Amino acid sequence: MKRLFGLILLASGLMLNAQSNPELIKHYEAYYKQMKAQGDVQGIINGMTHLNLLAPSKARKDTLAYLYMSEGKYMQALNTIGIEKSTTDSDIAVEVKALSLKSVKQPKLAIGFFEEMFKRNPSPLIAYELAELNLQIQNMAEAEKHIAYGLANAKDDMKKAFYETQTPYEVSLKAAFMYLNALTTYNKDKKANIDAAVDILDETLKMAPSFNLIQLTKNELLRQKQVMQTQAAQPKN
Repeated sequence: MKRLFGLILLASGLMLNAQSNPELIKHYEAYYKQMKAQGDVQGIINGMTHLNLLAPSKARKDTLAYLYMSEGKYMQALNTIGIEKSTTDSDIAVEVKALSLKSVKQPKLAIGFFEEMFKRNPSPLIAYELAELNLQIQNMAEAEKHIAYGLANAKDDMKKAFYETQTPYEVSLKAAFMYLNALTTYNKDKKANIDAAVDILDETLKMAPSFNLIQLTKNELLRQKQVMQTQAAQPKN
């Protein structure tokens, strides 16, 4: 008798769920739409989370991950979408994985997804990301390859933002590539290539006088050169 009663309750629950699901989906679709109208990002995320639970789809999961990423919640984005590479990934999924992995300091993992982005839609902006990430892991050959592409293809109206000052600023993307070129030159031989790197930085400053990071880097390289010269001038015992 107890078993029969349990089966009846289970059947009733399944029927109720089947009946209410479309209504719940309709409710959360309206909720999601209203949160978008109000600009309530957390509400938008909540609405999409419910919709994805009620009617899961790859598009909804990708959208939810993108929303998390846009809010700087990179781990939540990756937990939503995963970090596996798949040929069936949407463009949004690849972008979320690339940018989120970069933001959580996983350059080696991020590179694969930026490479996929570049394969699907080659652009100097993606090449910059690849050059910067390869420089971080000291893969100079790959960094130089993407820098060469960027210098050859960057348009005059393309910009790159920098944030090391209290007020963010933009410089031309070509100037940003020249900065990476200077860093790559220096990293290939940190003793012999200081002057060559400084020459590139000086050339970049002519193009972008307000490029604050150039001056900071130049000052540090000249400081290192001075230290080496002082050490070399000291008498050896």
